[in-house]
Amino acid sequence: MSTSSKLPRLVISAGEPAGIGPDVVLAASQRDWPAELVVIADRGMMEARAALLGLSTRFIAYNLDIERISNAGTLSVLHEPLAVSAAPAQVESQNAAGVLAALKRAVQGCMDGEFDAMVTAPVNKAVIADSGVSFSGHTEYLAELTETPQVVMLLAANDLRVALATTHIPLAAVPTAINQSLLLDVLRVMDADLKSKFGIASPQISVLGLNPHAGEGGHLGMEDIEVIEPALQAAKSEGINVSGPWPADTAFNKRLSDQTDAYLAMYHDQGLPVLKYASFGAAVNVTLGLPIIRTSVDHGTAFDLAGTGDADPSSFFAAVESALDLVRVR
Repeated sequence: MSTSSKLPRLVISAGEPAGIGPDVVLAASQRDWPAELVVIADRGMMEARAALLGLSTRFIAYNLDIERISNAGTLSVLHEPLAVSAAPAQVESQNAAGVLAALKRAVQGCMDGEFDAMVTAPVNKAVIADSGVSFSGHTEYLAELTETPQVVMLLAANDLRVALATTHIPLAAVPTAINQSLLLDVLRVMDADLKSKFGIASPQISVLGLNPHAGEGGHLGMEDIEVIEPALQAAKSEGINVSGPWPADTAFNKRLSDQTDAYLAMYHDQGLPVLKYASFGAAVNVTLGLPIIRTSVDHGTAFDLAGTGDADPSSFFAAVESALDLVRVR
C-alpha cells in the first residue's frame, strides 16, 4: 500500500456495462499501481460484477480532496448512475447516456488538471447508435469534446506503432477522404506527439501507400503519386522525418521496421491486422493530438466473456502502464 499526494491520478471509464470493461477494470484494481485509479461508473454495477467474479474489492467513494492512494484490492469510484440495471451480455441502449456521461466527466477532469490521464475500457458503437446518438468511435468523440481539429489513432505494442490516416469509415470512402491537407495534418500531429508524449527526439515515420504496390508507378492507381507523395514532400520541407509511400505488404519487414518509430497506414484494416497479429491483447490505443493523455485497450466489448472470469485484462494493464509512461515523459 502506498499513499502520496504526488501519485499520478488516472481516471478510467468502464465502458459498455454489459461488456468486459468492468471486468478488466476490476482485474486492474487487484494490482498495486504507482498511481491512484479512479473509475467513473455505476457503483452498484461495479459491486455486482465484483461479486459475480468472486473479487473482494473494496470500493471507496472518490474524493478529490483526500490523499491519493494506491492499494491492491481497492478502487476509487466516481459514481455515474445508469438508467437501468446492467448485467453481463444484456445490452441496454438506455445506458448509453451513462457511458457517454462518464467519458465527458473524465475528459473534463483531465482538461482541468484533476486527473493526469484517462484510460478507456471498450464501448460498443452499435449500442450507442441504437440510443439515437451519432457515434463513430472513442477517438472522434474525444476530439469533439476537446474541440481538437485533428486527432490521430495510434496503436502501439512495444516498439511497433501504427497510426491511421482515416479511422472508422467505409473502405469505399477512403480514397476520397485522403487528401494532401489531411495527410500533412496527421504527420504534423504524429511528429509533435512522438516527440512530446513518447520522448522520441527525432521520430522516423514510414508511410504506407494506398494501392497495392503503392500504385505500381500509377498502373494500380494514381493516389500514391498525386496525393501521398506531395504530402510527404511538404512534410519533409517542414523538417518532419518521413519516408514512403511504401507498399503495405512489405513495409513491416525488419529492415524498414528497425528504422521506423511509427507507421502511418491509410485506413483501419491496412495497418492494424499486422499489429494485432503480432501482439493482440497486449497492444494499446493512444489518441494523438489531444490536449490530454488518453490510452485504451486494443479490443472490443466481448459480450460473450463478460462476467465469466475469462476476459484477458492484459491490454487494459498495458493501457494503464502506457498512460503512466506518458505521464512520466510529460
